[in-house]
Amino acid sequence: MRSFQLPAFLPARIRASVLALAVTTAVGSALAADPAVSWFRDVTPLFKRSCNGCHNPNKLKGEVDTSTYAGFVKPGKHGPNFLAGDPSKSRVLEEIGGKEPSMPKEGDPLTTAEVNLIERWIREGAKDDTPADAYSTRLKEPPTYGAPPVITSVAFSPDGRWLAISGYHEVLLHSTTEFRLKARLVGESPRIESMAFSADSQWLAVSGGAPARFGELQIWDPATGGLTNGFKIGSDCVFGVSWAPDSQRLAFGGADKSARVIAAIDGKELMKFDNHSDWVFRTAWMDDGKRMLSGSRDRAMKLINTANGQFIDDINKLLEPVVSMARHPKEEWAAYGGAEGGVRVYRMKENQERTSGNNDVNLVREFERQTGTAHSIAWSPDGSLLAVGSTGEVRVYQAADGKRSATLKGHSGAIFALAFSSDGKQLVTGGFEGLVRVFDPATGALLAVFTPVPAGAAKQVAAQ
Repeated sequence: MRSFQLPAFLPARIRASVLALAVTTAVGSALAADPAVSWFRDVTPLFKRSCNGCHNPNKLKGEVDTSTYAGFVKPGKHGPNFLAGDPSKSRVLEEIGGKEPSMPKEGDPLTTAEVNLIERWIREGAKDDTPADAYSTRLKEPPTYGAPPVITSVAFSPDGRWLAISGYHEVLLHSTTEFRLKARLVGESPRIESMAFSADSQWLAVSGGAPARFGELQIWDPATGGLTNGFKIGSDCVFGVSWAPDSQRLAFGGADKSARVIAAIDGKELMKFDNHSDWVFRTAWMDDGKRMLSGSRDRAMKLINTANGQFIDDINKLLEPVVSMARHPKEEWAAYGGAEGGVRVYRMKENQERTSGNNDVNLVREFERQTGTAHSIAWSPDGSLLAVGSTGEVRVYQAADGKRSATLKGHSGAIFALAFSSDGKQLVTGGFEGLVRVFDPATGALLAVFTPVPAGAAKQVAAQ
């Protein structure tokens, strides 16, 4: 309130009356200007602190979801959670109010002021003022890096034109002629977990998400740098995307212990497989497109009928969590790298010849144990070489006899990503340190080292 002084010649009685009127008017104006209670600004933070732990899409106690307005407006197990405009008929107030509130079950109860705030929100109409982009993680512009981002995935396009490299919230698309950054494909997912080009190089599929929030599958047009489709899937990240032979379907695994197949054109779920007991990190297709393989932290590589999601068989002996997996380019074999450093190649077929001795009948070859977790694995295009990335080094093996032909050193930390060029003359590595290294896989010679995006870079590079 702006201060003022009354003329000195006014009588004391009049001066007092004028001042009292001014104060009353100011207080009334302040009360009239008191804003309505906001769902997003006022109520959401209270629910986030005290309620969402038990009432969210992944843990619907009493079939109540307090994490969003859309969830909260849906009736719970015992009926509507609130009646807009009528606090006396709003069950939520019965649960959180009173001398001995029944909610929250754990932690401190809401204070009287907080309960009154929610009551007032209901009395005022329980309106939803959630901003349209309130739950979006999409960046308004490409990220600026102070240091190279951790590289979780790399992929060469089959036509030899593109090298895709994962970043934070984005895929960094490089030309393969001079390894020059051509486009920054910025999407909503903070984490990029895997990438795969379609057989004709027309599309780039990207899996990832925001941990404990959502999974997402993106499909990009590398020629234009445009996002063709983005599909939200589940409530956690998705992994190990792979294209079906027809380039019309995509398979991937998830932190929800499932393996899925969707239609690339519209994201329609065509199959969901729930036979794993832990996260599913990798998928691979059989040549007929009717069967696929999933690899999981539960140690199993499972053969699946993609038409109906029927479990066919475990192709391997359950020895260690499957961290990385790659389908042989010519044979229906799959190589996997384990959490304990094991590397094995298996036939992708039923394991009906198993006996009570749990024989590993589909095993084609077992390689030497790595120095640590086999984070990444890749076949050369002709299937003659198998590269394995662990911690600090990449080992290249002759597939025919399992002998090591090269050891690629110079890395710092884990190597999460490997990819052979389409002609097999280059092997790209990336990982924790954020540097991309290019090797000659035949000799082990280092050909190039570069950062996928310059530090401080924030401008979009036009696709060319």
